[in-house]
Amino acid sequence: MSREHAFTEVDPIISSAVESFGRHGFGAPLRGIAADAGVSAALIVKRFGSKDGLHAACDEYVREWIRIVKTENIDAVAQGRFLPAIVDDDALLPMFAYIMASVLAGGDVGRQFVEGMIVDAEAYIADAVAQGVAKPSRDEPARARYLVTSSLGSLLLTMLMNGETTELTTAFRRLQHEMSPPMIELYTEGLFTDGAFLDDYLRQFGDPSATAPPD
Repeated sequence: MSREHAFTEVDPIISSAVESFGRHGFGAPLRGIAADAGVSAALIVKRFGSKDGLHAACDEYVREWIRIVKTENIDAVAQGRFLPAIVDDDALLPMFAYIMASVLAGGDVGRQFVEGMIVDAEAYIADAVAQGVAKPSRDEPARARYLVTSSLGSLLLTMLMNGETTELTTAFRRLQHEMSPPMIELYTEGLFTDGAFLDDYLRQFGDPSATAPPD
């Protein structure tokens, strides 16, 4: 499925719910979501079973959108084309707002969504490795977890430190202009001049992918 298909074929109830949850959090009333979608709350319950069922459908839709965007970006890089700057597309902001609402919700809501993102990341990073875009890792699941959580943490910190929790456009522009160049440099060129630091760590503590974590 392409990005265009994902947007044009989306259920309008899910689209409205993603925006409502992103703006108001997961306490957004079902009647308000229904009004935004131009339907009745009874229809939403009939379609999705409950508000929790609608929430689950939104989770899957947003995760699918992330998978599509990441896969298209990886394909573009593999073909020598410029990586699309998706944060410049204001039409995508409701998706980012929903992701941040999930993170800020914390608890089981946030944990389940982020864990799902990490599982998805393992798959599209494996695709990047297979296409020669990314190097393989000693521990692919751990790398995927780090990349997802560090990206979410950077965005969340940018929003909170600048008081932009309700103004996503400003937060994303700030993050792009301040963080993208050093992030791309770090991922492309690395930080340390050789591998001695990693070698020393592995000698002292072992390979975490091959051993159980310490008590």
